[in-house]
Amino acid sequence: METIRTFVAVPLPAPIIRGLERTQGRLADQVPPRSVRWVTTSGIHLTLKFIGDTPASHISGIDQALSVVARHAPPCRLTIEGVGCFPDTQRPRVVWIGVREPSGRLAALQASIEEALEPLGYKPERRGFTPHLTLGRVNQRMGRGIASQIGDAVERADIGVLGQVECDGFALIQSVLKPTGAVYTTLASYTLEGTP
Repeated sequence: METIRTFVAVPLPAPIIRGLERTQGRLADQVPPRSVRWVTTSGIHLTLKFIGDTPASHISGIDQALSVVARHAPPCRLTIEGVGCFPDTQRPRVVWIGVREPSGRLAALQASIEEALEPLGYKPERRGFTPHLTLGRVNQRMGRGIASQIGDAVERADIGVLGQVECDGFALIQSVLKPTGAVYTTLASYTLEGTP
């Protein structure tokens, strides 16, 4: 049975990607070499739902469910700002840029996607939704001292607002893992048609 690794995400416009690249470069200069595996900025997106390995025969049903979600969800505006770490700067594992959307529409969209896919066998994420853009993953072989240096660099970074994004749609994306990094292909795009 053929499977496809998939996820649902909001694509980002080129000016935001360029801002992420500059920020990533500034942070990379302030942390020890090879202490963080920086992601390829052209592939950064706002993940709404990681589906994972999906039977190819399920794609049509997922597409239909996501189409229904898009018809009822209103657009929103995202502010890309700030930098942090998961779980925190004392024990950094992931370095991220924040995404703020105060109206609650983004959180409602994410919850609707979870709800629509659950009957198809895709369990909702247990952790709460924390919108973010992953810049890099900390090399876990590094010692506590190196982790502390990474956390300090993130705390010192004064990122501010990188820009705003009009979130008027999302996409179902295929991810193919290769030695050089993941390669992404958009399988379907959806326009948010709900009224605020």
